[in-house]
Amino acid sequence: MLGSMMMRPLNVADILTFAADTHPTGEIVSVRTEGDLHRYTYADSARRVAQLAHGLKAQGANPGDRIATLAWNGYRHFELYYAIAGIGSVCHTINPRLSAEQMTYIVTHAEDTMLFVDLTFVPIVAALRDHWPKGLKVVVMTDRAHMPDGDYLCYEELLDGHPESYDWPELPEETAVGLCYTSGTTGNPKGTLYTHRSTVLHAMMVGLSLPSALQPGKKILPVVPLFHVNAWGLPYAAPLTGASLIFPGGALDGESIFRLMDNEEVFSAWGVPTVWLGLQGEIANQGRLPTGFGDMVVGGSAAPASMIRDFEERGVNVCHAWGMTEMSPVGTQGNLPAHLADVSMDKKIEIKSKQGRRIFGVDLKIVDEDGTRLPHDGEAAGELYVRGNAITSGYFKNDEANATAFDAEGWFGTGDVATIDGDGYLTITDRAKDLIKSGGEWISSLDLENTVMAHPRVANCAVIAVPHPKWDERPLLIVVPSPEGKPEVSELMALLEEHFAKWQLPDDVVFEDELPLTATGKVSKLTLRKKYMDHVLPASG
Repeated sequence: MLGSMMMRPLNVADILTFAADTHPTGEIVSVRTEGDLHRYTYADSARRVAQLAHGLKAQGANPGDRIATLAWNGYRHFELYYAIAGIGSVCHTINPRLSAEQMTYIVTHAEDTMLFVDLTFVPIVAALRDHWPKGLKVVVMTDRAHMPDGDYLCYEELLDGHPESYDWPELPEETAVGLCYTSGTTGNPKGTLYTHRSTVLHAMMVGLSLPSALQPGKKILPVVPLFHVNAWGLPYAAPLTGASLIFPGGALDGESIFRLMDNEEVFSAWGVPTVWLGLQGEIANQGRLPTGFGDMVVGGSAAPASMIRDFEERGVNVCHAWGMTEMSPVGTQGNLPAHLADVSMDKKIEIKSKQGRRIFGVDLKIVDEDGTRLPHDGEAAGELYVRGNAITSGYFKNDEANATAFDAEGWFGTGDVATIDGDGYLTITDRAKDLIKSGGEWISSLDLENTVMAHPRVANCAVIAVPHPKWDERPLLIVVPSPEGKPEVSELMALLEEHFAKWQLPDDVVFEDELPLTATGKVSKLTLRKKYMDHVLPASG
């Protein structure tokens, strides 16, 4: 028996319309590439988004067209999210940190018809445009006074003279709304094609799961880029809940982030661990937190327990989250439930170092090599599979990848190795391809890294596998010293010996000035493996 309720499609444009009606004074503050600070409200934004939608149609944009962006976090990028989606086109965010080869591949694979680019990235477009599809229209996201020379359209002129309202079409909710490509470690990037339905549901799921930050009057700093999996859903979840957005533009160093947070009294900041290490250093230099700072969401890669402790002891609530491009992306969140609010600091750090519990709409399972489900007892470790309302059912135009991405039940294989305990807490122990197999036994590189990061003179570190004639693979520890000086190898080994068996310890330690990063700000294990593939371990190894 069917119910008799209205069935209105979920459309992204309705989020901004709702924000303009219900949270009209919620702000979007942006550090612009022109060098100044821009400030306006959700109501202002809705009017400009309508003008932009008219401008896109005037340029010949059609439903289903892929319209690309190559831009920092800012109000114009936010406007593109809604205008493109609202007319039924697909917003394809491009990561400017990708290689020229990868960027050319995804622009061509996506068959982009237009590209919106921030001033910072115009040289990238100029260098690669001849290799991109003919007829691609390029719009520079600035006003006429700041336009570069060349065959470009001007963003502000695209809006000029158009009405400040738009009769948004009621699109089928399965209509494509956004396209994000993974920065995958091997092979070509793979595209995830989001729908209006999945995007709206994900915004609601995130708002429900992270209520301390996502509420009217709170200010959120998305350091996670809009070009990286939709800034973890914030351009949708923030206006839906009335929280203000403070966009940092391209200034992502610790000093710049501290200053912006301090001036705008940002309550919650979201980003990857490498960003927070920079902020952590500036907080130490200043001897205080930025004004109003009380909440942080960290994801993208595992956050060191020492970093979580430092922020928690300063009074900042740290929420360790986990997800993937293919999941829209948030899958779990690590805020403590009320009954654990008064646990000891050591216990709090232990729990918060895990990846958290699943959010509503996401199901998790772990399986062994035969695909058999493993118990959620906190001990059994297996490959993590997921399913849900905002999780991909297949990569965009990629039958080869789709053939191996899902199990027989239709669950998506994350490639992560994990445990899930009886309280539902997920712990990512490693990427399947990053585990080190030594003499038939597995060694977790993440566990080793998290322990070494607790040393006061370690700014960053990575553990990779290097070949060994007897044991197949052995761990190599790569350390970036802190400004206070280089730690002694004996100190690092003593620290590790407190937590690991002798056979699990690294056979060698090398020092680097910095670690290579992927396009999404994670440590590039692939680059390190290539560099150290011929590394000779000490004879005692």
